[in-house]
Amino acid sequence: MAVFTEVAFTEAESWFAKHYDHLGRLKGLQGISSGIENSNFFIQVEDQSGQKTEYVLTLFERLTSEQLPFYLNLMEHLAKKAIKVPAPIRNRENQLLSQLKNKPATIVTKLKGSSKLKPEATHCALVGDMLARMHLAGMDFPMHQPNLRSLGWWQETVPTVLPYLQKQQQELLLSELKTQSDFFQSANYSLLPSGPSHCDLFRDNVLFDEVHGEDQLGGFFDFYFAGTDKWLFDLAVTTNDWCIDLTNGELQSDRYQALINSYQLVRPLSDAEMKAWPLMLRAAALRFWISRLWDFYLPRDAALLTPHDPTHFERVLIARRNQEFTV
Repeated sequence: MAVFTEVAFTEAESWFAKHYDHLGRLKGLQGISSGIENSNFFIQVEDQSGQKTEYVLTLFERLTSEQLPFYLNLMEHLAKKAIKVPAPIRNRENQLLSQLKNKPATIVTKLKGSSKLKPEATHCALVGDMLARMHLAGMDFPMHQPNLRSLGWWQETVPTVLPYLQKQQQELLLSELKTQSDFFQSANYSLLPSGPSHCDLFRDNVLFDEVHGEDQLGGFFDFYFAGTDKWLFDLAVTTNDWCIDLTNGELQSDRYQALINSYQLVRPLSDAEMKAWPLMLRAAALRFWISRLWDFYLPRDAALLTPHDPTHFERVLIARRNQEFTV
């Protein structure tokens, strides 16, 4: 999340009154600085009784009105199945999307809690459990849309970032891309179960809410990189952020085992998934190294935006190529 398209309060107020007056009156608007894809704002709404509720307003900068129904309907589907995710709010026309500043826009509920940027094993266990439940809850979701940041996008993007890299980095990037291209064409890859996946479940996309002195999972959010993909890829993306030493990218045993074990208590991994796990962890690292290189060297203008350091996922990829581990 970030702010690429600035919105004045009067603009938001007029738009809200036209499409969402059934919720009440818009009373507050605040830009959100975190994230790198869309323009996001916290909004405060006051209903007829005077009660105030906070929501999240999103203007979509890259995703089109044709692509967005997948994400929004998926979130609605999961919320109805008691998976803790932001629930999109339908407007007075019973639609999940409207137009604001010539951009597709929506409002979703605001989850409770805060992110744990230094998670412990207990937090990783809660994430693994909910991720598995989310995968199973999505099995009967009728819509299909591929992960738009998967292999095809990697193959298109790598040539655009190569000129900015040193020779050793270029060799690593091209070598791993070749390995992953072969992996994605393999018979074992075709056996991996798939379905709706978050594909971006980093620490800052999960909230925890303290209840009676203990952290409980408040929910998963920012589904706008989601797609129909291998569930193992989703698990690998999550593992590569929640279970590592940020200084060197190596997996930390206690958090790693907590996440994997809790996931498998809900959805045990197949033999094909266990065999593919090392390569899938590398695929997940490669995906985010490429996207961070792209955001860093070919940035977009935004009022509130700080690109992530791409060398972090270079270290993670090297660690996955060198470190021995088991599921």
